[in-house]
Amino acid sequence: MERLVEEVKKSLITAAWFVFLTFPMIVVKLHSAENRVSYRWINALYVAIGAFFISFIWRYLLERRDKKSSSDNVEDSLVYKVLNHPVYSKILYGAVFVFVLIFPLLFSTYQTNIMTTALIYVVLALGLNIVVGLAGLLDLGYVAFYAVGAYGYALLSKYFGLGFWAVLPMAGILAAIAGIILVFPILRLKGDYLAIVTLGFGEIIRIFLENWDGLTNGPSGISGIPRPSFFGMEMKVDQSLIFIYYITVALVIFTIFVVNRLQVSRLGRAWLALKEDEIACQSMGIDRVRAKLTAFALGATWAGFAGVIFAAKTTFVNPASFTFFESVIILAIVVLGGMGSIVGVIIAALMMILLPEYLRAFSDYRMLIFGLAMVLVMVFKPEGLIPFRGGRLVYKKREPGKDGSSNEKRAYS
Repeated sequence: MERLVEEVKKSLITAAWFVFLTFPMIVVKLHSAENRVSYRWINALYVAIGAFFISFIWRYLLERRDKKSSSDNVEDSLVYKVLNHPVYSKILYGAVFVFVLIFPLLFSTYQTNIMTTALIYVVLALGLNIVVGLAGLLDLGYVAFYAVGAYGYALLSKYFGLGFWAVLPMAGILAAIAGIILVFPILRLKGDYLAIVTLGFGEIIRIFLENWDGLTNGPSGISGIPRPSFFGMEMKVDQSLIFIYYITVALVIFTIFVVNRLQVSRLGRAWLALKEDEIACQSMGIDRVRAKLTAFALGATWAGFAGVIFAAKTTFVNPASFTFFESVIILAIVVLGGMGSIVGVIIAALMMILLPEYLRAFSDYRMLIFGLAMVLVMVFKPEGLIPFRGGRLVYKKREPGKDGSSNEKRAYS
């Protein structure tokens, strides 16, 4: 009872402060034509009641979160039980796969186009997840590799006449080379210093694209980029967009497979060790230089692939599509989904890209709702929607055997 009274007092103080801070905007109204001032006290009452209940509920949810995090095991949650169940997980993944395949048949071309964009961001986020989520290297210039892939296709198509399928692997290689060029001089940097350097690299690429008019056409960009062909068949715009959708789906599946295998590989374990403690990682004989180079190179490769698909989908690229804000969005997807978590990153990418589109009915408030949703997720799920639980040594206890044998079993997950 005393705890409840204390919480009520805190909420009342919060409500009073909120009314005081918003008093000039909510309560006071100036009538300049009549040269008088009126006071809308009913608005102050509404603000006080709303602030009191929001503060009280907020404190209750925070206390509940703290109790849950200290007492419950995350792996015992319903989400992990379904994802780790040998039968339910296959049913879930199968249903999602079937839905993705028939999506263009169920929805319009506009919806298919939006979903294609969301899937491109899934590929981008999974690529950045290698760098940030697994290796722990903060990259704020990831959009630069995205631009390398998009402009690589545009320029090779414009000047050399190369098609989509020829440029797709070449763009991945070009982006990987760009990743190696970026990280090689800054191998000793980490944390905030690494983030600043990568941010500068992203801005250098964007300014380079804006100012080299003779090659990239400057701010005007490059138009007329050809869409991918299917054995030379001519396709209409709608058919071509659907074809690009299925290409993106195939790339997402391939990306998931590769990233999943990398997580459990020797290289993936080296990245996780590098993320936890770089000095201990090097003292155990892990090549720190090789681990960082491969992380940036592989992450940049997927950005290059995504850039080619983006250029083919829009048939136009310009520097305005590769700003710092794009890097922030991709990094926010990785953090919200759960750094290192494949399923979490996919869900976060779909939410981050699709929600603003479907909230257009609330055009005046959609970004406010979007920002509020992000704040709530990070407050109540600080490790992300689905935290990554791999790379840990887990001890599973068993009941003692009749022969008195050991009752502990070690499993590395």
